[in-house]
Amino acid sequence: MMQTLWWKSVNRNLLLLGITFLSVNSINAQTNFETYKKEYPDYNELIVNNSTSYSISLVDKKLKVLQDNQYESIILSENGIQNNKETFTYSDFVKLLSYDAYTIVQDKGRDRKIKVTQAMEKQSQNGSVFHDDIKIKQLVFPNLESGAKKLYKYSTEFTDPNLLHKFIFSDVLPTKNATIEIKTDKSINIGFVIFNDPNHAIEFNKIDKKDSYIYQWTLKDSKPIKFEQSSPGYLYRVPHIVFYIKDFTIDNKKTELLGDIQRMYDYNSGFVKDLNLVEDEALKNQTLSIIENKKTDEEKLKAIFYWVKDNVKYIAFENGYEGFIPRQASLVYERKFGDCKDMASIITSMAKYANIPNVYLAWIGSRNLPYSFSQIATSAAIDHMIAVYKKGTEYIFLDATDQETQYGIPTAFIQEKEALLYNGDKFQIVKVPVTNAEKNAIKDSVLLTIKNDKIIGTGHLEIEGYNRTNTLNQIGDSSNKTKFEKIKSLVLKGNNKFNLYDFCEDNIRERDKPYDVYYDFDIDNYIIKVDKELYINLMFDKYYEKSTIEKDRESSFDFDYLSKFYSFVECIIPQNCQVKYIPKNVDLENELLKVKIEYQQKNNSIVMQSTIELKKIILEVTDFPLWNETIKKLKSNYSETIILKEK
Repeated sequence: MMQTLWWKSVNRNLLLLGITFLSVNSINAQTNFETYKKEYPDYNELIVNNSTSYSISLVDKKLKVLQDNQYESIILSENGIQNNKETFTYSDFVKLLSYDAYTIVQDKGRDRKIKVTQAMEKQSQNGSVFHDDIKIKQLVFPNLESGAKKLYKYSTEFTDPNLLHKFIFSDVLPTKNATIEIKTDKSINIGFVIFNDPNHAIEFNKIDKKDSYIYQWTLKDSKPIKFEQSSPGYLYRVPHIVFYIKDFTIDNKKTELLGDIQRMYDYNSGFVKDLNLVEDEALKNQTLSIIENKKTDEEKLKAIFYWVKDNVKYIAFENGYEGFIPRQASLVYERKFGDCKDMASIITSMAKYANIPNVYLAWIGSRNLPYSFSQIATSAAIDHMIAVYKKGTEYIFLDATDQETQYGIPTAFIQEKEALLYNGDKFQIVKVPVTNAEKNAIKDSVLLTIKNDKIIGTGHLEIEGYNRTNTLNQIGDSSNKTKFEKIKSLVLKGNNKFNLYDFCEDNIRERDKPYDVYYDFDIDNYIIKVDKELYINLMFDKYYEKSTIEKDRESSFDFDYLSKFYSFVECIIPQNCQVKYIPKNVDLENELLKVKIEYQQKNNSIVMQSTIELKKIILEVTDFPLWNETIKKLKSNYSETIILKEK
């Protein structure tokens, strides 16, 4: 009897303790939610924790790299409910071992887990031309409400320890805590580089255990990354760490992995050392046919380069190490498709059949990556492959992934980047230059007549370089009305009364020549008439007019490439008019822009000529005041008009 009473008492106390515990948990959860809402009143969601831990050890005398990831966020408002999806990535190199995901909601003072049952696997569409078979797991979180939490965790294993990558501390949402921890055996040495932490806000701690080291980096209360158009890329701004294994020791023998350019080169060379060693008769005959009647090496290589552009379709479709190993040129020739590495493979192979010396494979990073090889000598600095031709002391960068770019001009997205040339045991680093603005010129010449207060004109538009590439890519294979509307937007003048009634194109397929458009048009309601005076603005093409940079912009402004714009407008003076006013000439130049606008009366015409040249490919935040001041002056001159007076 006493034992029964004792158990009842214990059970009652345990029940009260449980109720108290649940109440405390409920109160804490509600307190955290209210605190977060006050702390982040302008946000719909908060990342409470984003953490990754690595275990790098030696198992059976081999490196074993395991990764555990945990993510937790809390919904702060009703609008946050809409963000019910989260993703994580993996691949053949980063094998997914397990994952779990669930929503946590408050239910009568208790946390209730609701498991994520809707998950799908998708292929990454990261825009990289150096495809690496990354897969995306998309999770859909159920039953979201204000105060609900999204939690997921997953474990992976790196099958190649050379391919460790980065950890990013910030997100588009505010983050309370972001931590990366790397635990290594003491026989393993790692290297790391931290980017975009000018105030040293990332806390570092190294713990010395008996048989291991634990490295920890933590960033607390990081602000969200603001998305801004024309930014160089989020890796230029977001605080992150790139890390790698430098070396490891087994039985007193040290094996060096990464840490300098030579080691990185040796690793990547292993993927190409057996490339195109066997001659392919069909490809050789095709090459000889292409270069027939071509006299110089450069003429031959240009013909090969353009043939590859026209006949090998770019497709990224790799799995496993195929994401790093170029395919044999014979296979690329047979299939007539491939990725950037395959195109580099067939170009270098065909150059060899043509007996053109000094044509190399080269690894390179696109402008999406902010790294140089001296900063990061790992695969993190590489996302592209091209061929490079050394012509005397000059280097020609051959990237066939862009069908329109002409020979002699690198693709826009590798300007200012370093190319790592493959030449057996030797390597060479060559920097890709920024293409001169003159090579990307847009020239527009217009002849105007005035009839019954309407402007009637004929024009000739010439577009070169990257502007030519972008224009033709936008026009694509459109036809009929769609093609007409695209050309109209290209040559548009004045106001919405602009009427394009005829045009023709030239040099569409001639990459080495400007893309030409000849057009006829008229514009109604463009001339402003006050009494007997006619006001006419001859500045039809107002380049950069709408490019004033916002005062609160945080990231640099990337133009992608330099451009130069020429405008020539000749307005025939009607016989019943005389010139009353011609605007003053403008000559403006600084480190960002060069502007020259000239007006001149020639016999029975007024001629306006303008040249506007962009001089800097990326504007830093410190450039913004000068840029805005320059654009303000430019816009003021854009509004100038000539004045004709009726006799």
